Amino acid sequence: MREAVVVEAVRTPVGRRGGGLAGVHPVELGAQVLRGLQQRTGIDPALIEDVIWGCVTTIGEQSSNIGRWSALAAGWPDTVPGTTVDRACGSSQQAIAFAAAGVIAGQYDVVVAGG
Repeated sequence: MREAVVVEAVRTPVGRRGGGLAGVHPVELGAQVLRGLQQRTGIDPALIEDVIWGCVTTIGEQSSNIGRWSALAAGWPDTVPGTTVDRACGSSQQAIAFAAAGVIAGQYDVVVAGG
């Protein structure tokens, strides 16, 4: 059986409603994480087979597939697909579980997950 491994972890600063990050669009926050991941690992984004992103409130600014838009905003090729998972309180954890399951099943070799 194939094994799924976490190669690197990147996160945004912790924010709060109406705080210092309130003016930063959610897509840009996601893009910052993806650019940081690329910088830390040195991976060629063209090798990434999917971006699976968790987002618990897919409304307003976060309503248009934030996973895909974050990858594009990070400057990744438009050949890298992306999707968004909306599961209350566990969206990013579910995104990581979906990515790991895809690797184990042989669907992916390289996938990025978070949220």
